[in-house]
Amino acid sequence: MLESYFTIAKDGQEEIIIRGSRFICSLKRVENEEDAKEFISEIKKEHWKANHNCVAYLIGDQDEIQRAHDDGEPSGTAGVPMLEVLKKNHLHYVVAIVTRYFGGIKLGAGGLIRAYSKSVSTALRGVGIIRCSLQTPVSSTVGYSSSGLLENHLHQTEYELLDTQYTDTVTFTTSVPIDEVESFQDKVVDLMSGNVTFHLEENQYRELPITMEEKDEWDDLDE
Repeated sequence: MLESYFTIAKDGQEEIIIRGSRFICSLKRVENEEDAKEFISEIKKEHWKANHNCVAYLIGDQDEIQRAHDDGEPSGTAGVPMLEVLKKNHLHYVVAIVTRYFGGIKLGAGGLIRAYSKSVSTALRGVGIIRCSLQTPVSSTVGYSSSGLLENHLHQTEYELLDTQYTDTVTFTTSVPIDEVESFQDKVVDLMSGNVTFHLEENQYRELPITMEEKDEWDDLDE
């Protein structure tokens, strides 16, 4: 499993008009190729009167499955440019479908490439991009007398406090990136002078907003 990866923040749809043609990009997060094919079928049924429903998707931790379909547009002018936008934005597990209603003016090969690329880029800006980070929920159990010290420490860190349980002891459950679990525990042990017990739960992905540095990189890729 990837320690982290980028994907769209939500499913969505955006429309642009270029020289009279309507380009409607539909984006969806998918887990496998079956999900992608089902979504493609839904969009084609919804837009059965459209001239083209072009497709691109990336599936797998290493993008093992990559597909691009021009759906009647000149070869290489739709699906591949759409796929390149997804790849340049480092996205995973995403399917993009651009529906075109022809407006009567031919765009030429270069114009089509730019139009389909712009359609996907515009939709990505509309739905947003997030980072999925593989994290471990770490439960730290301490006595009441030292719980305040640990709670203050946790609030001062960047880690998300998922839950607090009060029984005969106090347990704080914190979401920690998998590569930082050991250092997190070491700091808590030092803070509590060893008077703490840990329980690690199953790793899970947490959705996080992209950082300013990541956003700047994403913006640069679209220029």
